Formats: sequence, structure tokens, C-alpha cells
Amino acid sequence: MGLLRKINRVLLLLLLLMVFRLLHSSLLRATQPKFSAILSDHRKTPVGAREADTGPVSEDDNVVPVLICASEERMGAAMATINSIHSNTDASVFFYIVTLRDAVKMTREYIKRTKLKNIKYKILEFNPMVLKGKVKPDSSRPDLLHPLNFVRFYLPLLDINHKRVIYLDDDIIVQGDIKDLFSIKLKPGHAAAFATDCDLPSTHDVVRSIGMQTTYMGFLDYRRQEVRDLGINPRDCSFNPGVFVADIGEWKKQKITKQLEKWMEENFRHNIYSSAMGGGVVTPPMLIVFHEKYTTLDPLWHIRHLGWGPDARYSESILQEAHLLHWNGHFKPWNYPSVHLDRWEKWFVPDPTGRFSLMRPAAGKS
Repeated sequence: MGLLRKINRVLLLLLLLMVFRLLHSSLLRATQPKFSAILSDHRKTPVGAREADTGPVSEDDNVVPVLICASEERMGAAMATINSIHSNTDASVFFYIVTLRDAVKMTREYIKRTKLKNIKYKILEFNPMVLKGKVKPDSSRPDLLHPLNFVRFYLPLLDINHKRVIYLDDDIIVQGDIKDLFSIKLKPGHAAAFATDCDLPSTHDVVRSIGMQTTYMGFLDYRRQEVRDLGINPRDCSFNPGVFVADIGEWKKQKITKQLEKWMEENFRHNIYSSAMGGGVVTPPMLIVFHEKYTTLDPLWHIRHLGWGPDARYSESILQEAHLLHWNGHFKPWNYPSVHLDRWEKWFVPDPTGRFSLMRPAAGKS
């Protein structure tokens, strides 16, 4: 009998320990669901989705989804783009704002503490590790190698709840109604729409004066056999991938991301293009993959090269007519010098934390 009691006590103790462990595990899981979900997302895809700050996102024919990247050092630029879009349309715009982990808090504060607090948006966190082995360091233009520059390659892997999306760089001001850009009809079999570099005759004088390349010759190294084997005429018109409308389903179907990654890896091994050439390391893979496989945008939806030189100005008639202005190039409108600053500053939203500020000459100096 004494032995039986001892055995029962041991069994009871073991049972109590098991119950305690089960309760502890359940409580631990209940207090950490969000962290686990984000960690899991980072292992599987280039992004970990933060919660939608304005409620759940749903597919809606009346919503215009816009994706823009917001780096910590250029946060004010992205917010100016967002403000210009939001202010010039009566459409319901949903912003997918992609950033790195260190800038998530700043992104949210910039929106919630300014006039942008009423926009509908979702913050997506990009994981730079997805670029390992695909991008070479390049000291000539390190800004072109920022991880967020490659977000446009990974659209189907982002947490986007819409069938198509507008992608915009952060050095852009939208003067037209964004729903007009979104409503473009993509041709069958096309995953995206871009504006070609040979499109608007009235901008050609500016393009020639700054020596900007408008053909594939300016982006690919035709001395390389890998490039010649593509069979692309070097005189074919190029395009700028800083503005485009993408069909997510068609992008997945054609495995566009995989194709882009292939050419990134090819360049990593054989250096078939470089950031010393026009467009850095983002434009060339897009030019290869989308060659003769994209719908053409109205050129007024991408008046570009405003950042190519401090003196290359467009006429006032072109600026007024333009639906979208793009300061691609070295000379950004939040720095100095740059051209057509008034067009950009009109939409600038001051940083409530004071970390992002405009660079302007001191009073009395030119």
C-alpha cells in the first residue's frame, strides 16, 4: 500500500508538470502572434507586412492602389509624392508604402502627425536579404544600389490585395488625376505599361541638351556576347521604370520576377551593365525582360529627366500640360541646386520629427 501511494504521488506530480507546461506554452503563443507572423513572412518572402493602418484591404473596382517606397533618408520625398496624388483626385487611393525595418516607425509618424493622416495605407517591410548574390557593390552611384530600388522586381511577393497596381518612384509629383493613369487598358499578354524614351517630341531638346540616352545602347554593354545574343537592336527605344502600371496576375503567369532575378545574377557574374551607365542596375533587367512586351503610356504621364542637370529646364507650357513630373537624375528637388523647385515644394509636407529637411541656399546667397 505504501509503495502504491508513492507511485500515485509521482504520477500526480508528473501530470501537474505536464499541465503547467501546456498552459505556459499556450500563454506564450497568445502574447506573441504578431512577432511570429512577421518573422515567418521574412523567411518566406521579401516583405513582412505590417497591419493595415486604415483597416482591412479588399479588392475594389473603385480603389486605385499605388505602391511607393519610402527610405528613411528620403522620407520627405515619398510624402510629397503621396500628397500630390491624394490632393489631385477624388478617387479612393490606397497606398502601399514599402520601407526597411528601421524606418517603419518614422513612416507611420510622418503620416499620422501631418495632413496625410486621413490617407488609406499599409506599410510593407522589405527584407534586403532577398538581394544577396544578385547585386554588386558599386562606388560610382551607391544611391542606385539602395535595396528599395529593387522592390519593383518583387510585386507579386508583396502583400498587395489588388489585381493591378501603379508603381511610382519617390522623386515624382503627380499633377493629373491618378485614376486616369490607372484606367489604362493593358494589351493582351502584357504585364505592365511604361512610357517610352522616344515619345514626346516637345521634350527632345531638353533630352539632347543633357546627353540623356533614349535607346538600349545607353543601358546595355553590347561588347558582351550575352547582350548580343539577346537579338535586341541597340537603337530600340528604351523606357524608364520609375512609373508603370502592373498586372499582378500576368506578372505571376510570366514569372517576371524570376526573369529579372536571372539577369541580376547574370550581371553579378559577368558585369553586362553597371551603374556607371544610364539607369544604374535596375533599368537594364527591366529593359531586357519587357522588350517589346509592354503597353505604352501617354507620354504626359511621365515627363522625366528633371533631375538630370541644374540648368536643363522645360518650358512652362510643358510643365502645365504634364500629368506627372519625374526628377530622375542626380539633382533632386529637396536638395540644391535643382530645377522647377516650385512645382515640387508645393506638395512638400514638413517632417513632424524634424529629421527630414530641405537643402536650400542661405538667405542672400545664390
